[in-house]
Amino acid sequence: MDETRVPVTLHVYCRVDLVVTDPQAVTAHAVAGLRSANIDWSTEEDDLDTAAEELRGDLVGSLASVLDISRVTDGVPGVEFRGGRCWAESGAARDGF
Repeated sequence: MDETRVPVTLHVYCRVDLVVTDPQAVTAHAVAGLRSANIDWSTEEDDLDTAAEELRGDLVGSLASVLDISRVTDGVPGVEFRGGRCWAESGAARDGF
């Protein structure tokens, strides 16, 4: 980075409306991600099969688990993704958002 430039931290808030046309594909994708994750199941309350079954029964949780907000700035020069939060909810949009 050019030493004469001072990095600026900005906050970007997003809301994305999605239509899920294939809930089984979403949950299957989430379960596949869970299975390929490097999780030490001996330190978890659940085991892999139990966690996978929970994801299969939770479309909202499955969708939230596969969203990758770190890719929002892919290809944008001069921007470094530092972290964020992404979640999914069902029902009507919240007021004020």
